[in-house]
Amino acid sequence: MKFFLDNWYLLLAALVSGGLLLWPTLVRGSRGGVVSTAEAVRLINREKGVLIDVCEPAEYAAGHAVGARNVPLKTLESTKDLPSNKALPLVVMCTSGPRASRAVGVLHKLGYEKARALDGGLNAWRQANLPVEKSA
Repeated sequence: MKFFLDNWYLLLAALVSGGLLLWPTLVRGSRGGVVSTAEAVRLINREKGVLIDVCEPAEYAAGHAVGARNVPLKTLESTKDLPSNKALPLVVMCTSGPRASRAVGVLHKLGYEKARALDGGLNAWRQANLPVEKSA
């Protein structure tokens, strides 16, 4: 016990470093999580998941995942383009990922508890050689 009292700063440093190591896991869990491209394809194919692209219409037209619905982030709360069945898994994507993570938070507030962001967004989708199309 004397060791801990004499070296309290070492104990404090160990606790702080452990907390910093756990922080990314805790933050990811509170965001609702992210899914890899492989997990996204599994959700779409096996659980009837819906792919939602939250990019702006011009970005969507320039290239998007085949089958993705375009619902821009700023219209997410007022749109009628989201599935009426809130139990379906939603895979949310944008170009690189940050907007999709914000969109997942909005979707959770709207009652879509199975909404997940695609890790890496459209860039990861392309790197996985998954189909991409352009709008006319």
